[in-house]
Amino acid sequence: MSTTTFASLPLHSALARALAARGYETAMPVQSAVLEPRYVGRDLIISSQTGSGKTIAFGTLLAQTLLVEGTPFVRGPRPVALVIVPTRELAAQVREELGWLLRQTGLRLASFTGGTSVGGDLRALAHGVDLVIGTPGRLVDLSRRERLDLSVVTTVVLDEADEMLDLGFREDLETLLQAAPAERRTILLSATLPSEIRALARKFQRDALPVDPRATEGGAAASANSAAHADIAYVAHVVAGHERLAAVVNVLRAFDLQAADEARAIVFGTTRDGVAQLHAALVARGFAATVISGDRAQAERDRALEQMRQGQTRVLVATNVAARGLHLPDVDLIVHADLPLNAESLAHRSGRTGRAGRKGTAVLIVGAHERRKAERLLAAINARTTWSAAPSAEFIAAAARSRMIEALLKDEEPADETVPSAAVEAVIQKLEAQRPARQVLARLLARELGRLPAGEPLTVVAASSGGARDARPGPRHSRSDFSSKGVVFRINLGAKDKADPRWMLPLICRRGGVTHREVGAIRIGPRDTMFEIAGEAAHDFSVASAQMDPRAPHVRIDRADGPAATFAPADGPRPSPAPARPAARSFKPAPHKAAGHHKPAPHHKPAPHKPAPHHKPAPHHKPAPHHKPKPKQK
Repeated sequence: MSTTTFASLPLHSALARALAARGYETAMPVQSAVLEPRYVGRDLIISSQTGSGKTIAFGTLLAQTLLVEGTPFVRGPRPVALVIVPTRELAAQVREELGWLLRQTGLRLASFTGGTSVGGDLRALAHGVDLVIGTPGRLVDLSRRERLDLSVVTTVVLDEADEMLDLGFREDLETLLQAAPAERRTILLSATLPSEIRALARKFQRDALPVDPRATEGGAAASANSAAHADIAYVAHVVAGHERLAAVVNVLRAFDLQAADEARAIVFGTTRDGVAQLHAALVARGFAATVISGDRAQAERDRALEQMRQGQTRVLVATNVAARGLHLPDVDLIVHADLPLNAESLAHRSGRTGRAGRKGTAVLIVGAHERRKAERLLAAINARTTWSAAPSAEFIAAAARSRMIEALLKDEEPADETVPSAAVEAVIQKLEAQRPARQVLARLLARELGRLPAGEPLTVVAASSGGARDARPGPRHSRSDFSSKGVVFRINLGAKDKADPRWMLPLICRRGGVTHREVGAIRIGPRDTMFEIAGEAAHDFSVASAQMDPRAPHVRIDRADGPAATFAPADGPRPSPAPARPAARSFKPAPHKAAGHHKPAPHHKPAPHKPAPHHKPAPHHKPAPHHKPKPKQK
């Protein structure tokens, strides 16, 4: 299979210098494919093999559209490019990646995501931003505040489009795409191309061309990629959200007890702070661990890697900086302590093991609310995965005892030659003279057993369903399906919180690890909101949603009383939304929506729709005081 160097591609000189400075020489297939002459200036639908470097690929497309070689970029008061991503974590990653790639171009970048102060976003926009990166909900909010002006945008990138639709962001995406000029260039990236993605492309792209490097590279490329994953065994452990560290400890303990003495492991985290805390926790538990992340000086990184090579440490805790470009010794175990942000990251991280014919294992620690996302990531890289409970403290203890017994029963002499055999014999004779041999042995074993590595207690979380249910997009549930099989849940957000299905649906999906297909009718009340979950997903949703979400710790979701059949849609106007949000509307897609499904009951009418008791109506709406009102006709 032929390779393409970045030096041979038609790149803007600023990007070429940035790539060279980072040590990037060979372009990955998608990076070279998107720059083919036939794609210049065209709308594209990019479906690429995971681990293909799509961020750099669409970064080069942004430069191709926005920059002219030899001419400085002229900054304007409004953004000229927009990148939409499904999660704030991915927004941070894209911002960081595009930051170094486009640093020398003069483009001003900023990311806007939910869960952060909107004041900072408003200040950034006031200072001027050329390339906006953000999540759909926050971008729509800024647009409705008339602070994000998309009227001169020339390029829009939809990254992880399939996940955005799964999380219920269709309406927000359409709002943003309609706000941008119709003659813009639209780049859509998606790991899968279900009918919803194709419909979105037909509606908002102009004669888009498909880009699939797997097809252009031929069968050999696909076979090579499959072979790369064949040497990696994927295992996923579903755990309670607050027991992620305990699960990592137990996975490492079990690995340490079963692997050879020279075996090495890498534990990946998403954030620098999280990695630092994880490293400190492992060291406190006796692991020989070192750490590298983006904020570490180069000398610190080099020292950490050298310790791994010399065998001084066996566990490396790292952010994605270790997923590529670093020369590491053979690694036998990869632990994804935090779920990777996308399938590309999963492939890069896991690819640090299973190299040069060696077998390796990649373990994903999956919070109960993340199971669906984990399934999507694993399906995207065609990984055959074993779903199981994380190793328990009892398993760790039993394995440690077995290893000790095995070591004691070995025929060879003890490896420690610092103690002469004569001294050993003398101690044995003294002990035998004063105590029975069994009593002495019991005391010695009790002391040694107390020194064995201990596992962490874990809550048992069912994981069998994780591997059994297909996470790929499936058929929508009809209204009758929800009525007969659905389960009603309650969330403690209502009209008093300006609840709106437009932003509540993504929250429900994220919190419960489901897609919008499993969410039925949503009915907003004064202080809470009732919604339906398809019966097949209800149990897993209940387990996942019970875990606290650190992004919204005040939000509580409970299973409501009564079957879904009693959850009749109500009629009547919806409570008034907050000024910054659009008026609420029916949300569920047409195929399974009946009129008025998401409207509150009549007694939930907000104050603006009827006068307060002490307000008298205008005189022309009521007879004069000296006239007796006529009896109301029936």
